[in-house]
Amino acid sequence: MKIMRDSRTGFSLAIALVAVAGVILLFPQCKKDNPSGGSGACDLTDIPYKPTPYTILKPARFPEIPVPADNPHTVEGVQLGRRLFYDPILSGDSTMSCSTCHLPQGSFTDNKKVSTGIDGIAGRRSAMSLLNIAYATNGLFWDGRAKSLEDQALKPVEDPIEMHAKWTGVVDKLKQHPTYPELFRKAFGIASCENITKELAAKAIAQFERILISSGTSKYDLFLDDLAEFEDDELNGKLMFFDEGKNTVPALPDAQCFHCHGSITFTGNNYFNNGLDSVGRLDEFVDKGRWEAIQGLVANPDTMTKGKFRTPTLRNIALTAPYMHDGRFNTLEEVLAQYNDNGFRVVNEDIFIQQIGFPVTVGSVVHYTGLSAQQTKDIIAFLKTLTDTTFINNPDIQNPFH
Repeated sequence: MKIMRDSRTGFSLAIALVAVAGVILLFPQCKKDNPSGGSGACDLTDIPYKPTPYTILKPARFPEIPVPADNPHTVEGVQLGRRLFYDPILSGDSTMSCSTCHLPQGSFTDNKKVSTGIDGIAGRRSAMSLLNIAYATNGLFWDGRAKSLEDQALKPVEDPIEMHAKWTGVVDKLKQHPTYPELFRKAFGIASCENITKELAAKAIAQFERILISSGTSKYDLFLDDLAEFEDDELNGKLMFFDEGKNTVPALPDAQCFHCHGSITFTGNNYFNNGLDSVGRLDEFVDKGRWEAIQGLVANPDTMTKGKFRTPTLRNIALTAPYMHDGRFNTLEEVLAQYNDNGFRVVNEDIFIQQIGFPVTVGSVVHYTGLSAQQTKDIIAFLKTLTDTTFINNPDIQNPFH
């Protein structure tokens, strides 16, 4: 502006014109930038569109991976999603990517109590692991507010605490990028960079996230395949985890774990109040969890959903500390100590939280003993057999920019 006000000298006007030209060169508009070399406004049709079907690798005992009919996996789509997942271009100031909060070494968590967005504002919930997230068919995020991976991928970008961007601005950056128009063409067959949309970006990210599947090489998996033997503490932990120790000598108590962490992925794909907080009324929960997500979706949201959260996977649990939706526990020992108290008897608390240990009847009242110090250690020893280092070191899921 100062240069233009001084334009009576003529020389200053020339400087201004050069400066504007420089900006145009640095930030070409889509209609000026033609990755295909063809004619038209960012015409991409000269680039071949021959997508290659992608087969998601999974252990044989794992169920089939649910893939939506309108987003079939291709090599090109997965690779585009992988780039977008690790690229800070999605954030308002291009400093933060999906991977900022979901890093491979933390089994796609950030190992923080709560994550911090681009403006330095802390969120209120811990980043969940994305391991086996393809199987989360009953809502995503801790409260289940996203119905699919495609839906979930859209939300962090415009969250004012997280990436704090506008999808319109992000899409403009993708259109003007020297590489992304061609990648979108190869993945989705678009004819022009003007066809790049937030929905296509979300589809690509979802394709990448669906390949984040366990390798099947954890000690637990090898044990199931008779390729590894458990130590005594690991075996005792398994028996208590799945309530299989009733007939052992000596008998082992029920740790009640599998009710919430069932299935081969060790997540119940459901929402629970797991006995973290003592409240007199459900309205007293600081974070109301699932109840918040269903506001506006149903006429009369069930108040019993207050304080309930989605069960995270226990696979790679030793790598994902701190724990719980708010990261309140730093260690597995702290988690087990919390459960060992058999909850607070809150009205919507999961009943199994109140039944950990051996039942003891005093008069007409049944109490539960909780777990001994050694039994607690055994549970943790078993949980550590779920560690899958092959998964976190898989080169196909690492940052492509490194």
